[in-house]
Amino acid sequence: MNDSDKHIWLKAVLTFGVGTVLLVVLLFIHINQGSVNLPAKVVFEAIVSPRDILEHHTVRYLRLPRAIIGILAGGALAVSGAILQTITKNSLASASTLGIHSGTYFAVVCSAVFLPASLQGNGLLAAFAGGVLTALLVYGLSGGASADPVRMVLAGMVVTIMFSSFTSILQIFYENETAGLFLWGSGTLVQNNWSGVQFALPFTIIGIIAVMLLARQLDIFRLGEDVASSLGQNVNRLRFFTVIIAVFLTAVTVSVVGPIGFVGLIAPHLIKLIGFRRHLPLFIASFIWGANVLLGADVLARIIDPSFSELPVGAITALIGAPWLVWLVLQKQNRQYGAKNTAVLAGSLKLPFSVKYFLPLLISCLALLLVLGASTGNYGIEIGKSFAAVFGDGNSFLQDMIVNLRLPRLLVAAFSGALLAISGFVFQGVLRNPLADPSVIGITSGAGVGALLIIFSSLPALFIPLGAFSGAIAAFLVVMLLSYRANFQPSLLALLGIGVSAFGSAIIQIMVVQADMAVASALTWLSGSTYAKSWNSLFTYLVWPMVLFLPILYIQAKNLNVLALGDETAKGLGLKVTLTRFYMALIASMVAAASVAAVGTISFIGLIAPHAARMFLGPGHKLLLPSSALIGAILLVLADILSRTLLVPKEIPSGVLVALIGAPYFLWLMYKSSKISSS
Repeated sequence: MNDSDKHIWLKAVLTFGVGTVLLVVLLFIHINQGSVNLPAKVVFEAIVSPRDILEHHTVRYLRLPRAIIGILAGGALAVSGAILQTITKNSLASASTLGIHSGTYFAVVCSAVFLPASLQGNGLLAAFAGGVLTALLVYGLSGGASADPVRMVLAGMVVTIMFSSFTSILQIFYENETAGLFLWGSGTLVQNNWSGVQFALPFTIIGIIAVMLLARQLDIFRLGEDVASSLGQNVNRLRFFTVIIAVFLTAVTVSVVGPIGFVGLIAPHLIKLIGFRRHLPLFIASFIWGANVLLGADVLARIIDPSFSELPVGAITALIGAPWLVWLVLQKQNRQYGAKNTAVLAGSLKLPFSVKYFLPLLISCLALLLVLGASTGNYGIEIGKSFAAVFGDGNSFLQDMIVNLRLPRLLVAAFSGALLAISGFVFQGVLRNPLADPSVIGITSGAGVGALLIIFSSLPALFIPLGAFSGAIAAFLVVMLLSYRANFQPSLLALLGIGVSAFGSAIIQIMVVQADMAVASALTWLSGSTYAKSWNSLFTYLVWPMVLFLPILYIQAKNLNVLALGDETAKGLGLKVTLTRFYMALIASMVAAASVAAVGTISFIGLIAPHAARMFLGPGHKLLLPSSALIGAILLVLADILSRTLLVPKEIPSGVLVALIGAPYFLWLMYKSSKISSS
C-alpha cells in the first residue's frame, strides 16, 4: 500500500469510522440524559426487550424519538448546507446564513394564525413554500448567479431581520394561536412520541436519495459553469432542482424541530477540511457529522441546564456555529472575501428646491410629527384640545397625559432614531459598506445581551444603560480584534459582525427561555418599543450621548469621505486609517448602545436613514450626518405614533413597524444595486 492509498484509507476511517462510532456514543449519552436517572442496563433492556413499565416507556417514547429526530434533522441540515455551498459557490452558504430558516419559520407561524388547517402534516407545505420564497428572494437580491459571497450573506442577514420582525408581530398579537411556537422557533428536539420521526423519516430519505442521484452532475458543476455547459449539462435546471431539494430538506426539519442554524455550515466544512471534494462521499459524511453536531449540541444543552426547563438546541448550535463562521471568514479572507467590493448604491433623487432648504424641511417635518403625536390618542387627533390643555384651559388630565406620557415617549423615539441613524451612518462610512448597521455588525445584539443580563439579574433599572454599554463595547472589541488580522477590510468586518451578532442573539434566546419571561413581553423588548418611556429615560440614556458625540462626529465626518476613496488613497492623504476607523466605530457603538438601553433592539433605521439622506444630498455633502439623524428621528417618531393608533387599544412595538416601513425600501435598494453591479 503506497502513501496515497494510506492517506485515502486514513481519511475514510477518520470520516466514516470515527464519525459513526462518535454518533453511537453520543446516542447512548443522549438517551441516558433526562430529569430521571436510569441505569444503563434499564436503557439497554428498554431498547432490545421492552416491557410495560414506566422506565421503558420513558426511554422508548420520549428519549429515543428525541435522539433519532436529532440524527435525522442534523443530517438533513448538513446535506442541505453542502448543496447550497456548491450551487451558490459560496462556502458561507447554509439555510441559516441565507435566511431560509427565517422564511420557513415565518410561513409556519403565519399559517398557524390565519390557516391552521394548512398545518396538517406538521406544516411541511407552509415551511417549504416559505423556504423557497426566501431562497429566491435572497438569490435575486444578491445578484443571482453572479453574486459574490459577501453580498449573498448580507442579503440573507437583511431578509432574516425582515422576516423576524414579521414573525414577532404575529406572535405578539396572536399569542394564543402561536402558543408553544417560541421555544420551537428557537429550535428544540423535544418529542413526546414517534410521530415526528415517522413524519420526517420518509421525506428525509427521499431528499437524500434525490441529491445523491445528482452527485455526479454536481461534481461536473464544480468544475465551472462553462465546463459543465460544454459537457452538455443544463446548469440552470441543475441549480433549480438542487436548491429545491436543499430547501425541502430544510423545510422537513423546520416543520418538526424548528429552525436550527449553523449545522449546515459546520458539518460540510469539517468533511472538506478532511479532504473530501466529490459529492457522493461528501453528502454521506456530512449527514453523519451533521447528526453528530446536532446530537452533541443537545447533549451539551442538557449538561448546561439539567433541569426540566428546555434550553433551545438552536441557540447552542449558534453558540458553536458563530465562532466557526468567524474562523471560516478569517481562513478564507484573502482568497474569497477580502477583495470583493460589496458597495450598494443608493441612487439619487433630485430635490424640487435648493439643497439649503432640505435641513429646515426635515426639522419642520419632525416638529409637525411631534405636535401630531402629542395630540393623538385613543380618540383620534385633537390638536385644538391639546394646545388648550397644555397652555392652560384647566384640563389637567389631558395636560398630564401630554406632558408626562405622550411627549417624553415621542422625544425618546426621536433621540433613539437619531442615534441609530448616526451609528449606521458612521459604520457605513467606516466599513465602506452601505449595508452596515449596528444590528448587522453585532453591536445591537451585544448591547441587548448586556441590558438583559441586568434585567434578569434583578438589579435596579439604573444599571441597564451600563449593561448595554458594556455589551456593545464587548461586541465592538471582539469584531475589531478579529478584524485586525484582516487589516480591517470592510467586507470582512461586516461578515465578522454577523458572526458576533449570531452569538449574541443565541445568548439572548437562552436568557429569555431560562428566565421564563412571558413571550409577548420578551418579544416586545427584543423588537424595540417606545412604550411607557418617561423623561427619566430621555435624560438618563439619550440626551448626553447626543450632546457629547454628535459634535465630535460632525467635525470628523470629512474623514469618512476620505475613507471612501480607499485605504491606500486615504493613507496617501495623511489619514491614519486604522486609528480613525477604530475610534469612529467605537463612538458609533456607544451611540447605538445608548439607543438599545432606552428602547431595546431596533433594526433598519441605521440602514435606511443614511441611504435616504444620500439619495437627496449625494454621497459627500456636509449636511449628510445631521440629515441622517433627522430622518432617523422622523422614522421612529412616525413608527411610535402608528404603534399606538393603528390597533387601539393594542400597541405594536415601534421596532416592528420600522421594519415594516423599511423592509420594502431596502429590498428595492438591494435589487437595484444588484442590477447596477451586474451591468
